Amino acid sequence: MSEVDKVRISAASAIERSRERRRPIGTKSVALRRQHLYKKLGRVLIAGGIVLLGAAVFGALIQPLGFTGLLALFILLIGVAVLFGRTPFPEPRQADLPKVDLKQLAGRTEIWLEAQRPALPAPARQLVDGIGVQLDLLAPQLQTLDAASPAAANIRKLVGEDLPELVAGYQRIPAGLRTEAHAGRTPDDTLVGGLKMLESEIGNAARNLAAGELDKLATRERYLQLKYQGIDGEDTPTG
Repeated sequence: MSEVDKVRISAASAIERSRERRRPIGTKSVALRRQHLYKKLGRVLIAGGIVLLGAAVFGALIQPLGFTGLLALFILLIGVAVLFGRTPFPEPRQADLPKVDLKQLAGRTEIWLEAQRPALPAPARQLVDGIGVQLDLLAPQLQTLDAASPAAANIRKLVGEDLPELVAGYQRIPAGLRTEAHAGRTPDDTLVGGLKMLESEIGNAARNLAAGELDKLATRERYLQLKYQGIDGEDTPTG
């Protein structure tokens, strides 16, 4: 293989890894990134509005801006846009995940997994995609879950500690040793097995929390039936 072919293959691999890194595995990570973008745009618009208002007041009360003043205003607006618009999205670190606000835990974990995904073997990448789906199912339940409850503590450990540590532990193993068997299993096999288990556990957690809400809804419906229709489910006479 020529040097040109090697360079071309290396470049193609780099492009593919870049695409893999940017590809979201769930909707909650996309929502967090969009929220950050909207906040950044809001800061740019507010700062630009203040500059324009100041320029208008200056032109009305002191002296017209003129061509030079308008050029300076234009340059100032560009500077404001660059200053307030360059804030990058705060990528979560593994150490941050156990302490993330419970309402953002699913989305932050998805973002962290998206960054690790390109370095994983193909079967593990498919499982990470599945975990993203389960995290999307779990996220709505986390919006109302009491952060001090045992269920919240279990989910925080499952999603914020066990899952990231499994992926990070695999990545700490030298690449050349990941396909060599140790105690009967390769690190690749161990990673895939662990991700399958975690995908199932996260899905079960989402369904258990949803089942609790369904039970509450059924209890509320029964209460309304007893209150407005009578114990036997028959309409209470009004006359």
